[in-house]
Amino acid sequence: MANPKRRTSKRRRDMRRSHDAITAVATSNCSNCGALVRPHRVCGECGYYAGRQVVEVAEA
Repeated sequence: MANPKRRTSKRRRDMRRSHDAITAVATSNCSNCGALVRPHRVCGECGYYAGRQVVEVAEA
C-alpha cells in the first residue's frame, strides 16, 4: 500500500481546501407576501410561484 514520502505542506493543504468554504444561501422576497424564499421555489407562506397560486397552504 502506498504511503506519502513527504509531509503535506500547509500551502498545498490549504489550496486543496480552498473550495470547502460554506457559502450563504441565496434568498429573495416573495412577490405576493414578502416572505424570504429561495429562488425558483414555491413560497411556503402563501403557496405562490411566478405570480400565481400553485399550492394550497393550510392555515395553522
